[in-house]
Amino acid sequence: MERFNIDNVTINLAHPDDLKLKWVGQPDLIYQLLACWFTEGEDDYPLNPRLLGKPGVGKTTLAYSAARMMQRPIYLFQATMDTRPEDLIVTPVIGAGNSIQYVASSLVSAMVKGGVCILDEGNRMSEKAWASLAPLLDTRRYVESIIAGVKIPAHPDFRICVTMNEDSSTYELPEYIHSRLQPQIYIDFPEREEELLILRHNLPRAREEVLEYIADFLQKAHKADERYTVRDGINIGRFALKAIGSGYDLKSLSPESAPAGQNFSRVEQKSLLALRSAVKLVLGEEGMNYAD
Repeated sequence: MERFNIDNVTINLAHPDDLKLKWVGQPDLIYQLLACWFTEGEDDYPLNPRLLGKPGVGKTTLAYSAARMMQRPIYLFQATMDTRPEDLIVTPVIGAGNSIQYVASSLVSAMVKGGVCILDEGNRMSEKAWASLAPLLDTRRYVESIIAGVKIPAHPDFRICVTMNEDSSTYELPEYIHSRLQPQIYIDFPEREEELLILRHNLPRAREEVLEYIADFLQKAHKADERYTVRDGINIGRFALKAIGSGYDLKSLSPESAPAGQNFSRVEQKSLLALRSAVKLVLGEEGMNYAD
């Protein structure tokens, strides 16, 4: 484990995240995010963008892909309603011989290493947690650990992006934090062709008619203002492919889902049955409203 020392205090750093995430479609969103992180000199500071959208539209993937383009270490921090200030900064743990050791969060590790921190679902955090990050998100660019008794400055190359879900199960951001997380980049549902590109990338073994079916399903749901996203479509496709590949009796999963009529080939019947079963099992009965 890598360590760093500050004011005679040794702190263990977290490892960066290495994920197989790739943003597909809507390249302008990547450019907007990279523009936020651009600086024109030592006296300039990057912006702290927030990505807003419904769960599953690819906010984390977008931020991760943009950070990969900058060729810097990437650290993800998953925020929750229980996130405490010390969780965001430095946590004490019991080490060998009952000694106290300090462990940096992924956010602080990114600060020290000059990496990119993606603070995921940030509007699930309380104001108390956000208050500990206020000096980091303005020109002061530091955090203070009361537990370790140190003030930690951010490396000049440090960048941060906050993703936020557009739903009701979140806290309202305090105004002094809201003004520090700008600009807001909104991620909407993709168009059908972009959705197909995403499905092809994530379901490389799927037949084209399977991908077309899922794309049509999602577009119908979008027009009805349903919450279903391409992540749901990917899960539908993955389950359908696994159900077909495993040799399960698909009619036993959802016997009423068998396609009617004789105009389908045997392969098409099997695919339709698997897809309709997947819609019902992944999204529930209400998902069948868009499954035809």
